[in-house]
Amino acid sequence: MKAVDTASAVAVAVIWGMGFIVAKAAMSHFSPILLMALRFTLTALCLVWFFRPPAGVYRSLFWISLVSAALQYSLTFHGLRGIDASTAALLVQLEVPFGLLLAWLVLGDRITARQALGVVVAFVGAVLIIGEPKLQGELVYAFLVIGGAFTWAVGQIMIKQLGNLGGFRLLSGVALFAAPQLFLASWLLEHDQVEQIRTASIAAWGAVIYLGLVMTALGYALWYRLLGLYSVNQVMPFLLLLPVTSVAGGIAFLGESLTPKIMLGGCLAIAGVALITLQLKRLRKPIADGAPNPDRD
Repeated sequence: MKAVDTASAVAVAVIWGMGFIVAKAAMSHFSPILLMALRFTLTALCLVWFFRPPAGVYRSLFWISLVSAALQYSLTFHGLRGIDASTAALLVQLEVPFGLLLAWLVLGDRITARQALGVVVAFVGAVLIIGEPKLQGELVYAFLVIGGAFTWAVGQIMIKQLGNLGGFRLLSGVALFAAPQLFLASWLLEHDQVEQIRTASIAAWGAVIYLGLVMTALGYALWYRLLGLYSVNQVMPFLLLLPVTSVAGGIAFLGESLTPKIMLGGCLAIAGVALITLQLKRLRKPIADGAPNPDRD
């Protein structure tokens, strides 16, 4: 990869990883679902004018948005409100093994022995995190985050079944439907929304701008560009920096701390994701001139 593209890949991991930190800080003023509703409203207003999805997929996008955005973010960020951002970011790594298992069950995708080991390692790490004594009074929040990870994986299967709509069209369509869904959920489950919006500080609105424009619009712009230039196996490993960024940000900006048990569980969760996503390069013998080359022919 070129140096500028390597820097872009690292930037995506940092931008997305810091999203947990920014959201955690913003929830000192905004309630979780309202914060997500404002986030997707801003994303939709930014993207939908340029990447409008075709009308024929609106029904599918409605259900995808309901599952992968409205429900998923409601679960994840309600959980984040009750536990440390660093702990939540580690538990969110279960998205990958959940996605792998659902792809196997629903789509018939093959799971290698190495990936199966990664699933086991990731779940062992999650069990260690949940078993941390300081979380015993907050287990409901931890399970909300895990529920959000599972719901995200379900949403990805729905997106896979939709077909190749295009990254930005998909993102703008999801945001277009997710914003009103989240506002409705906030109206049903939360309170004082008008007062929260009316009294929000510049810092609180800055968090909304970060989540809507930097984390979502800019982050995905960089990500889709990289996917267009390089193989998935080249860019996916950079996302292993995402939980590292969240943990470092939680310690540096929110004053959080990790116990040895959470650190061990987090390392196992990340190691499990690495086993699932990283592809080992096969050693190839030199091919004689004129012989068929399966990688070329």
